[in-house]
Amino acid sequence: MHLTRRKFNKTLAGVAGLGALGPMGRAYAARDNEMNILCWEGYNSDEVLGPFRDGNPGASVRAESGTSDPDMINKLRAGEVNVWDLINVNQPWAREQLYPEGLIKPLDKDRFMPYFEQMLPGFSDPYPLAFADDGELIGMPQRYGPFSFVVNTDKISQDMAEDQGWNLFLDAAMSDRYGVLTYDNWNIMHMCLTAGLNPFEEIAGDGLDKFRGVADQIFGGARLLTDDLVAMNTALINGEIDAYFTGGTYTASPARYDGATNVRGITPRSGPVDGKGGVVWIELTSAVNNPDPSKLAEDFLEYVQGPDVCKAVAFAEGTYNPVSQMANPDVMSKFDSEELDAIQWDTLEEEMSRSLDYQVVTSYQTLNEIYNAAKRG
Repeated sequence: MHLTRRKFNKTLAGVAGLGALGPMGRAYAARDNEMNILCWEGYNSDEVLGPFRDGNPGASVRAESGTSDPDMINKLRAGEVNVWDLINVNQPWAREQLYPEGLIKPLDKDRFMPYFEQMLPGFSDPYPLAFADDGELIGMPQRYGPFSFVVNTDKISQDMAEDQGWNLFLDAAMSDRYGVLTYDNWNIMHMCLTAGLNPFEEIAGDGLDKFRGVADQIFGGARLLTDDLVAMNTALINGEIDAYFTGGTYTASPARYDGATNVRGITPRSGPVDGKGGVVWIELTSAVNNPDPSKLAEDFLEYVQGPDVCKAVAFAEGTYNPVSQMANPDVMSKFDSEELDAIQWDTLEEEMSRSLDYQVVTSYQTLNEIYNAAKRG
């Protein structure tokens, strides 16, 4: 199954020769001068990797950007635990799959626990999904964002959109006035919520009928289908559509930073799961259980907690996101008012309170068949 937050072409940064890293099982000392990270885009940027390379002269520091969490995880399952030192994926995977399967290893609590103290509420508690059931620390949170839908506030007010929530897309008056950003796994989650269902519990019987009805209606009323967030934002700005189904801070931020602040990610005020109707993604970076480990892995994980690097990670690769370290005044001072407006800082805390943690969709295979049938029309 293809569970993805974003659909981008796979990009490599400093990755030439990754397939020819040579025989595994080299001496530990050799790998202490090498670090490879498998990650979402941003950590592979020169702004992030460059200063770390400068601080470790002669070190080989490579990063590869993935196209989905499962694709990256499957690389480790296929034997690439021998290649990678760090993996950066969304929040459910470390606790539910990576750690139980022995693909990642615990982090040094003495070294990393103090960093939680300077994180935002919800992360400073510290964040529960950063820990395994046995209490081990298995990942450090950084980028995150609410992810529901996006509107042009010149056409649909923020207040109305938040109040209507997912019902906005079931209103007959909205037919042919919205697009669907085809991030399939997210669409499935959001269609469950639109149907009044919990996507993170098993769905059967009448629930499947409800999901089918919503999927047919959402796709049937859509004016535009694309997996290109730039194309979707352009259609929103040009007035071709007034809203799009599936999106949030992540997708709205580039348009907002370019001055189109009428493009706004919306988190419903209420919903069917514990009163919540939004979902939030949160990235965790974990240490791969490489049998020939590099000390640079934890050095890098500590390095990305620094204020300059936090900002570089937040504003990388053309999409902009908050980071958990923004409770630290030294991090917060790196963001100007336009950058904070781009990531909707004014409502971020409230939107987080209305959002569920992204989790694995329990009945994904069955729902995906229904979803694809509706998508084909």
